[in-house]
Formats: sequence, C-alpha cells, structure tokens
Amino acid sequence: MSKLRTPSIWNSNTVRFYSEKKSNEANESEIDAEAEAEQNLSEDAKRIQELESKLLAKDKEAADLKDRLIRSIADFRNLQEVTKRDVQKAKDFALQKFAKDLLESVDNFGHALGAVKTETVEQHEEVATLYDGVKMTKDVFEKTLTRHGLEKIDPLGEVFDPNMHEATFELVQPDKEPGTVFFVQQHGYTLNNRVLRPAKVGVVKEQE
Repeated sequence: MSKLRTPSIWNSNTVRFYSEKKSNEANESEIDAEAEAEQNLSEDAKRIQELESKLLAKDKEAADLKDRLIRSIADFRNLQEVTKRDVQKAKDFALQKFAKDLLESVDNFGHALGAVKTETVEQHEEVATLYDGVKMTKDVFEKTLTRHGLEKIDPLGEVFDPNMHEATFELVQPDKEPGTVFFVQQHGYTLNNRVLRPAKVGVVKEQE
C-alpha cells in the first residue's frame, strides 16, 4: 500500500506561506522605516526652517538695534557740538560785553593823556610824573587786553575798509590817495579776530 504525501505538500505550502508572510512583514518594516525616516527628515527640515526664521528675525532685530545705536551716538555727538557752541557763544557774548565796557576806560586814558599839552609836561615835573603814570597804566591795561584777545585797530594811512572802519567824514587831501584813512577819530578794537568796535575815521575824498 502506497504512503500518502499530503503532509509533505502541506509542509511545502506552509513553508511558502510563512516565507511570504515573513517577506511581507519585512517589506512592511522597510516601508515603516522609510516612512519614519521621511517623517524624521520632515520634522528636521521643519526645525531647521524654524531655526532659520528665528535667526533671520534675530539678525533683523540686531540690525535695527545697531541702527538705533548709531543714530543715538550721532544724536549725542550733535548735541555735544551744539552744547559746546552754545557754551562758547555764551562765553563770547559775556566777554564781548565786558570788553566793550573796558574800552570806555581805554578811551578815558587816551582822553586824559591827550588833554595834557607837551609844554605843560615839560615845564611841570609833577604833571610829567602824573602823565607818565597814566601812560604806564594805559600801556599795562592795553597789554592785558591784548593777552585776552582784544587788539587795537589803528588804520591811519590804510585803505578804508567798511568791515573794520566807520567813516565819520571825508575831506579832499591833495597829497594823499583817495579812499585812504588820514585821520583816526577813535580807535577800533577786535576781539579774537572779530570786530568789537570799528575805528571811527576820516577818509580822503576824491577831487571833483
């Protein structure tokens, strides 16, 4: 009697079934792994994109802060310059007003010396001593003013300059060049190279 081979057929099918099942499971695992890898890559790309966005935002914020800082520094320096100029103007104005008041004293010294005749000085020793004392005081006073930027304008013989001189009268002078100063009625003064008081002068007039 022949033996039945059904079990061996069954075993072969079973093996093939299990083999296919294992293969399917492997494929599914590979698919799951690929899906997980793709998901991880997608999440990483999303994180990178978020980080790049944050970095761009920080860069923009830093640029804005830098621009504001530069503007603040520029404004501060401008304020310093304006304040410095204002302080200097205030000092110059105060000094200018004070210097103008001092010019009256200088003029008075000149008037006092001019009022004394040469003969009187030569004939009277006491007057000569007083005259020398007043002149010495005037010289010291003028030197002190010069050290502080105040200088005399003495334009005798110079060409008339409306920026430095004030013409009080004109006369024809045949031996002098028209337009030149032939008489100084009152000396002018400059303060730090700026005209504090123009010199009052007589100017040579052209012959008609």
